[in-house]
Amino acid sequence: MVITTEHYAKPEPAPAAATGAAPRRGAGRPARPEGQWALGQTEPLNHNEEFKRDDNPLNVRARIIDTYSREGFDSIPSDDLRGRFRWMGLYTQRKPGIDGGRTASLEPHELDDVHFMMRVRIDGGALSLAQLEAIADISRTYGRDSADITDRQNIQFHWIRIEDVPAIWERLEAVGLETTEACGDCPRVILGSPVAGVAKGELVDPTAAIAEIKERFIGDPTLSNLPRKYKTSVAWHWDAIPEINDISFVGVEHPEHGPGFDVLVGGGLSTSAHLAVRLGAWVALEDVPAVWHAVTGFFRDYGYRRLRNKARLKYLVADIGAEKIREILERDYLDAPMIDGPAAVAPDRPLDYVGVHEQADGNRFVGFSPIAGRVSGMTLQHVADAARAAGSDRVRLTPLQKLLVLDIAPEKVDSLIAAIEPHGLIARASTWRRGTLACTGLEYCKLAIVETKARAATLVTRLEERLDGLELDRPVSVGINGCPNSCARIQTTDIGLKGQIVTDADGNQVEGFQVHLGGGLGLDAGFGRKLRGHKVTAEELSDYVERIVRNYADSKEPGERFAQWAQRAPQEQLV
Repeated sequence: MVITTEHYAKPEPAPAAATGAAPRRGAGRPARPEGQWALGQTEPLNHNEEFKRDDNPLNVRARIIDTYSREGFDSIPSDDLRGRFRWMGLYTQRKPGIDGGRTASLEPHELDDVHFMMRVRIDGGALSLAQLEAIADISRTYGRDSADITDRQNIQFHWIRIEDVPAIWERLEAVGLETTEACGDCPRVILGSPVAGVAKGELVDPTAAIAEIKERFIGDPTLSNLPRKYKTSVAWHWDAIPEINDISFVGVEHPEHGPGFDVLVGGGLSTSAHLAVRLGAWVALEDVPAVWHAVTGFFRDYGYRRLRNKARLKYLVADIGAEKIREILERDYLDAPMIDGPAAVAPDRPLDYVGVHEQADGNRFVGFSPIAGRVSGMTLQHVADAARAAGSDRVRLTPLQKLLVLDIAPEKVDSLIAAIEPHGLIARASTWRRGTLACTGLEYCKLAIVETKARAATLVTRLEERLDGLELDRPVSVGINGCPNSCARIQTTDIGLKGQIVTDADGNQVEGFQVHLGGGLGLDAGFGRKLRGHKVTAEELSDYVERIVRNYADSKEPGERFAQWAQRAPQEQLV
C-alpha cells in the first residue's frame, strides 16, 4: 500500500489549556505556538516537519528499491537522503579524512560519504543463530566486515552502498529482521531484558508484549510522524536503562494484582539530560501494548514540533508533569483509568550479565564482552558456530554493548568460552572491558568531534595492564562520547568523557574531553559532576583515568560506590 498524508491521524483541536503546559512567553506577549497538533497547530514550523507532512517517510522504501538502488547515490534528493532514509535505518556516514575540528563548520553535503551506516533493529535484543548468521553474511558481503553492537541492542553496519540495500533487506527479511524505523522521528527499537524468559526469579516474561508492539505498531503510518525519536524499553528486570527512555515498563509486583509493570516516561540524555518519571500506575502484561500506544499517541498529538532541540517527550513531561499526563491518557487515550501501583526497585549494581550465570531451567547463559561493542561479521559467524556446537540456538544483545549465548549445558560452558574468546569476546572480562562504552565516533559519525572506538580499545588495554591487582569491590564504568549528544551516556556513567577540541600544554588544538564524574543509573540514578574547568587531551586519557581510579581506591569509605565518592570528593582528587 502507498502511504500518503491522508493516512495520518489528525487530532481534533483542543483548548490551549488542555495540557496544562507552562506558558512560554515574554513579558506581555502571547505564548509562541510549539507545533502541538492537539492544539490545532498543524502547520509545519521547521523543514523536518515539512518533509514529513509532504510525504510519509515510510514511502521512501519503494523509491530506494525502484529508483535509487538502480540510478545510484547521485539520484537521491536531499529530503530523502538526509531525512526520510532514517526511517529505513540509513544514515550517510562521515566522509573519510574530515577532522573533528571541521564538524560544525561544514554543510551536511560536505560531510556526507557515498556510503551508509545501516542499523538493524533487534527488538528485545533477541537473535536466533540463523539471524546472527544472516547479519554476519551481510557484514562480510556488503559492509567490509563491519558490525557494531550498539547500546540500543541493535547491530550497525558501515560501508553500505545504496545499490546493495534491496538485496540486504531481502536477506534480513528472510530471517525475520528489518531496518524499518531503526532511526527517525518514530518508535525505534524496543529494548528488553537480555535474559527475558530464562532469568531465575523472573515473575513475568515481557517478550510477548514486545512482540505485540512490534507487530502492531512498527511501520504504522499513524505513528511514523512523531515530533522526534521515541525510545522504549519493556523488561521485568532493571536491565534496559528505564530511566533514560521516552517510555519504560519495569517489572514490579502489586500487592493485590500480582506481577506487572511500573511505567516511567520522559527520560533522555543528549545535551539536556532528564531522568524519566513515574506515572504512578501498575500495568498488567496484557495491557502493556495498549498503554504504550496511548503514550505514543499522546506524544504525537501534544509533543512540541517547533524547535528540533526541544521536541523530545522529556520536555513536555518536564513542563506538565506526570500527574497531568496520566489524566490526559486516561481521559482521551485509554478505555479506563490505570491502577495505582508501587515503584519498581533498582538493584544495587548494574546488570551486565558478563560471565557464566544459571538459568531458571538449570542451563547456563554466558555473557561475552567485546570492547565497546566493536565486533565484525567474521566474529559473529565464529560466535554462531561456537554456540551451535555447544547446543544453543539463541543469542541476546544487551544495552551495554555485550553479547550473551543462552541455553548452554553446564558441562559445555568451558568449551564455548574457549571457542569464542580467541575472537575478542571475553567472558571472564576485566572491570574495564566490561564497563567501557563508546559511541561510533569520528570514524563514521558526521556529528563527532573525536575518535572513540579505537581510543576505548587503547584505554581498556592500558587500564588492564596498569590496574591489574587493584582491589575494587564495585565496578567502575567509563563512557567515551565523540560529541555532546551522549550516545555513550556520559552524564550517567561513573567516568563520562565528552569529546571536544581542547588546548594542550603547548597551545595546540587537539582532540580531548570534558569530564563528568559520578553519574549513574539504577541505585545511583543521577547526573555526573561536570568538571567545567578541567579538560583532558586524548593523549592524557589513560593517565587521567588511572589517576582518578587510584584516588577513589585510596580514599573511598568501606562499601562506597564511585558515584557516591565522586560527588563528595574534593576537586584536587578529581583532576
